[in-house]
Amino acid sequence: MLNIVLLEPEIPANTGNIGRTCVATGTRLHLIEPLGFSLSEKALKRAGMDYWKDLDVTTYIDYGEFLEKNPGAKIYMATTKARKVYTEVSYEDDCYIMFGKESAGIQEEILVENQENCVRIPMIGDIRSLNLGNSVAIVLYEALRQNGFAGMNLEGNLHRLSWDQS
Repeated sequence: MLNIVLLEPEIPANTGNIGRTCVATGTRLHLIEPLGFSLSEKALKRAGMDYWKDLDVTTYIDYGEFLEKNPGAKIYMATTKARKVYTEVSYEDDCYIMFGKESAGIQEEILVENQENCVRIPMIGDIRSLNLGNSVAIVLYEALRQNGFAGMNLEGNLHRLSWDQS
């Protein structure tokens, strides 16, 4: 199972969007505190996250606890500062893909210690970054593609008609 890690996410709508993407793809979500919002049932319902009950999610008090509870994890770190593009790596089916908080990304001290596993999404010009939810979807779906979309529906069906009609 693939894993998405959000390091100190700040915006609940982004985390909600990412949570929904994780449910739809069978991906585990890891949230590293501090969070910029509450995970209380009331707050989740207010944000329209009725699927949250179906999400495989774990929270950690800090980055150290995340590392301690996931020893030996292969972690790719998505950052605009990386030297290689996200499509240049081979994602293992149990790897972790980490994204930093919306306002600052992953701390440079962490990036320097993991530079071989840092990946970026190409962009034009001096754009600071893409939306966090979009960035997660882009990289996650590349990892899913590389792993053959294991366990996912690869075909859809019409509701009222059939694809086989002439």
